Amino acid sequence: MNAIVQRMGSLAALLAAGTIGVCAHWETRAVGARNPNAMATYAGEAETRMVGSWDPKAAAAYLDQRESWWMDWPKAARDHETFCVSCHTVLPYALSRTALRKAFAEEAPSLNERRLLDNVKKRVRLWREIAPFYNDAERGAYKTAESRGTESVLNALILASDEAQNRELSNDARMALDNMWAEQQINGSKEGTWLWLRFANEPWEADDSDFYGAALAAIAAGTAPGDYRVRPEIQNNLKMLRKYLNRESAAQPTFNRVVLLWASARMPGLLKPEQQRAIIDEVLAKQQTDGGWSLSSLAGTWKRQDGTPQEAKSDGYATGLITFALQQLGVSPENAQYKQAIVWLEAHQNKPEGWWPAYSLNKNQEHHISPDTARFMNDAATAYAVLALTEAGSR
Repeated sequence: MNAIVQRMGSLAALLAAGTIGVCAHWETRAVGARNPNAMATYAGEAETRMVGSWDPKAAAAYLDQRESWWMDWPKAARDHETFCVSCHTVLPYALSRTALRKAFAEEAPSLNERRLLDNVKKRVRLWREIAPFYNDAERGAYKTAESRGTESVLNALILASDEAQNRELSNDARMALDNMWAEQQINGSKEGTWLWLRFANEPWEADDSDFYGAALAAIAAGTAPGDYRVRPEIQNNLKMLRKYLNRESAAQPTFNRVVLLWASARMPGLLKPEQQRAIIDEVLAKQQTDGGWSLSSLAGTWKRQDGTPQEAKSDGYATGLITFALQQLGVSPENAQYKQAIVWLEAHQNKPEGWWPAYSLNKNQEHHISPDTARFMNDAATAYAVLALTEAGSR
């Protein structure tokens, strides 16, 4: 049972009791730097702009083009004529293109989706003999183990998400999940998580990205069909995973806790209601007056490697991811701050090309090796904007 609770001095009224994820209703309160007039303006705009003001076909075309480029990019090529799965382009593509397929009433995966799924399945089937994404000899200590841990989670999430509407897991998805649990750390300070690729790149390849990976693993297990998460053989794995996520949550930057929120919607009981409320309060407090969120405001004390200042303006990745996570927890479509976020997403698509803007936490555009690599954050932004907007359209 849910109730609306007004909290003095808080941005949001949140669930007072019961299980979050059924339907949470928040009331907006302006505090700090937030402008109540701006909030009212954006809430009013949302009433007339909630439907039909973004171009899903342009978004699909952009995502398809970027996935095609990645799959043929020589630097992405790996063993046995496969390509590596990236957190910025491939994983978001796999999640969002499925949502667009449903929106378009497409009966089968697109050509690029099929090629991606075939690539993942090939690597799953050849898991014991195929080379990792990176190895110690070429990229330094622990890269072999980090590659295995990272890939095992990404493979499992991609295949579990693709099969979420099925009655049972396929053999490939089951193998991917088995590979994932086999890579889970079972002792030491990392017990419960996975070794994750570290290249000093936030938000997906840094020293705190083990937590991000663990949250994705929880999403994979919670998304898999056939009551997968209640299987007796994985209960000890899930216990270690829950303990790790709860133990390490307080030390994480906000963007990692947003992924934890998403995971808690797929894995009932992962967080207590008061833990969810605390993260939601933290996130809503960072919403900007234009209705969006800035990734740099979620990054804690992280500084760019090239010494350039972080982008403070709202971006598609932070706004799309947060909006989608709140949707998974049951945010009311009538919530004012939610409406503002949808308005921001609808207003900030580059219509001719289909993408949403986002900004690297590690370097500015001039310091990327090519225009294509500079688009990595746009890839993620576009995918999560699509997830949030297609979800909004289905409610």
